[in-house]
Amino acid sequence: MNARFTGQTIIVTGAVGGIGSAIVEAFLAEGGRVGLIDFNAQAGQEFEKELQKRGRDVCFVPTDVAHFDQCQAAYDRITRELGAATILVNNVGISPKTNGRALKVWEMPPAEWNNVVAVNLNSVFYMTRLATPHMVQARQGRVINMSSVAGRAYCDIVAAHYAATKAGLIGLTRHWAAELGEHQVTVNALAPGRISTPLLKSVPQEINDAVAAVTALRRLGTPEEVADACLFFASDQARFVTGQVLDVAGGWLMT
Repeated sequence: MNARFTGQTIIVTGAVGGIGSAIVEAFLAEGGRVGLIDFNAQAGQEFEKELQKRGRDVCFVPTDVAHFDQCQAAYDRITRELGAATILVNNVGISPKTNGRALKVWEMPPAEWNNVVAVNLNSVFYMTRLATPHMVQARQGRVINMSSVAGRAYCDIVAAHYAATKAGLIGLTRHWAAELGEHQVTVNALAPGRISTPLLKSVPQEINDAVAAVTALRRLGTPEEVADACLFFASDQARFVTGQVLDVAGGWLMT
């Protein structure tokens, strides 16, 4: 077993279920201590207990990341219990649908727009604002933002708020990479395509089949494949890689 992250504290938002859980498990498997942030308190506590029973060093804090004060409280508790964080994975993201359908601009309630922006974009600023002072001082750090192919090209199965926030993360990634580079802190983004998570169970199978049909590898991705890419960006192997966006989409988008 590799132990690339032994002694390091990693914070993962949106840590419960799907891609988030796979990222948590991958870091733990390689020796890391992981702080879990998620809105779902019950599922988070159950996940934390399961991991602790296996001897993993974790700390879960139920958090509404749309609010800076809650992000601050979560960050403070995790770093108090696990130590200063050198790796931050901004994985959290929501993509609301109405009766299984993404709303068009003329239908979009402003409250829904504002909530998606708060969770998908503002939280990334909040968490990065909290994590980077230590990274800058230590001259060591990794920030990984979870964008999407929907932030790079039109995708008709998501609404504009999701696409806008995921495109915004790409802009933040590049800007922060330039700001933080002289302090030896790297900032990169992942842009997953269609990934087979529990959330897809509510999606008609024909939609997933249609996406797979236009993907070069003719299948959907797995959370573990996204986690593998995340760990590359977090690792020493990517120490000279910053400001980059890596598609993890099986060739759905080629540019």
